[in-house]
Amino acid sequence: MSVPVETAPGPVPWVAMYHSVGDHTDDPYRITVTPERLERQLAWLARRGLRGVSVAELLAARARGEGRDLVGLTFDDGYADFLTGALPVLRRHGCTATLFVLPGRLGGDNAWDPLGPRKPLLTADGIRRAAAEGVEVGSHGMTHVDLTEADDLTLKTETVDSRAALAELLGTEPAGFCYPYGTLDRRAVNAVRDAGYTYACAIDPGPLNGLHALPRVHVGQNDTSVRLLLKYRLHRLRRRPVEGLR
Repeated sequence: MSVPVETAPGPVPWVAMYHSVGDHTDDPYRITVTPERLERQLAWLARRGLRGVSVAELLAARARGEGRDLVGLTFDDGYADFLTGALPVLRRHGCTATLFVLPGRLGGDNAWDPLGPRKPLLTADGIRRAAAEGVEVGSHGMTHVDLTEADDLTLKTETVDSRAALAELLGTEPAGFCYPYGTLDRRAVNAVRDAGYTYACAIDPGPLNGLHALPRVHVGQNDTSVRLLLKYRLHRLRRRPVEGLR
């Protein structure tokens, strides 16, 4: 009788974190890249034999022991400029992506950023347009709340109810969740898992690292080829392997 051989987790997946793609002249939180900068960053990936895909596609490939040439591309908050600034660039490079949206703020703006500037968010129709283009849509919570400070009712609203709202909007339940502000604790991770999400994205989850707390790398307007290379290498050195991924 053969004995199953346990394999050690493979290198941590590289998942890039973007937000807005448009004019970056007023950008106090450094959340914006121009379409031209995104174009150059995706070209850098291509020169290295890498291709950007949704997190769901990346994780499915890694679970099969494949996909070492794939990196995840995520866009947080669901800014309206995703359709005009990011999507055409993604198309040209043959890339897909995951868009994390806020179903409780459809057609609103980033009111959670006190310094502004106010940026419009996608409407329901805009989210459906992105999904029709092959973009994976995930939840960023209902209204962009720090889950580590949420009471029990708010935590349920931000995880369970936001998933149900997106399922109603798109006709399919989202697989992915993204922690607002990148903040999380064990209670938040458990709530996200219990809500039925297959995976969740963080930034630097520390010891909570796993399929429901995936580390990501912020990519901004100042990230040229040299900076991207450093971030790519340091990410694999600093982050732990993810259990369940080969």
